[in-house]
Amino acid sequence: MIMEEKEDQIEGRNSVLEWIKSGKGINKLWVQKGEKHGSIIEIINLAKKQRIVISEVDKAKLDKMSQTHNHQGVIATISEYEYYDVDDILQEAKNRNEDPFILILDQIEDPHNLGSIIRTAECSGVHGIIIPKRRSVQVNSTVNKVSAGALSYMKIARVNNLTETINYLKEKNVWIYGTDIEGTSYYDEQDYQGGVGIVIGSEGFGMSRLVKENCDFLIKIPMKGKISSLNASVSAAIVMYEIMKQRRK
Repeated sequence: MIMEEKEDQIEGRNSVLEWIKSGKGINKLWVQKGEKHGSIIEIINLAKKQRIVISEVDKAKLDKMSQTHNHQGVIATISEYEYYDVDDILQEAKNRNEDPFILILDQIEDPHNLGSIIRTAECSGVHGIIIPKRRSVQVNSTVNKVSAGALSYMKIARVNNLTETINYLKEKNVWIYGTDIEGTSYYDEQDYQGGVGIVIGSEGFGMSRLVKENCDFLIKIPMKGKISSLNASVSAAIVMYEIMKQRRK
């Protein structure tokens, strides 16, 4: 019996453009009729060079196909996203001759948060992101769209057990920092030289108990207002850029 290859789709000009540039392959490209200006022209030209099948269709057709409801005149189908292994992320750090810089996401369920985190992570030098298979959003068209193409360049590993993965990273000389309102120190008081793994918990529940207990350090972001927590992607961005700032020095 022949198994049909599963497909995902990516939508939006930046996401499709960066995916084509990354060379990861596109099965088919749909472009809105009459949309032949700006980045759409660049997408079409690159697609032709890579011999990607291009189909010009009406906007109504794209509206019906769209999963994000914001296709910007272009949709591409790709093979189902293939997750990386944790060792692939560690190897990426070696390839760059850098100490590992890894994000560990615990129970992040909003695809917009994941997409935003991926975008910031790619910009701040993160080598890879680890998510659990259960109680977590997976890579989909919304995640790809919100990442604005950053997903094309970011290694994401999906694991069965975050606690076991954290302990494996510790064996590889990676220090684990959990972000928690009850942290014993502020995020900018730590020294992030050496291998670093940053755990970001969900907005509603934070980190799970076992994950929290297995962190080497618990850090917090100072809060002056009446609201007691930040959006997960904002919290992640604040800590990621502190690490990048320290490493640049």
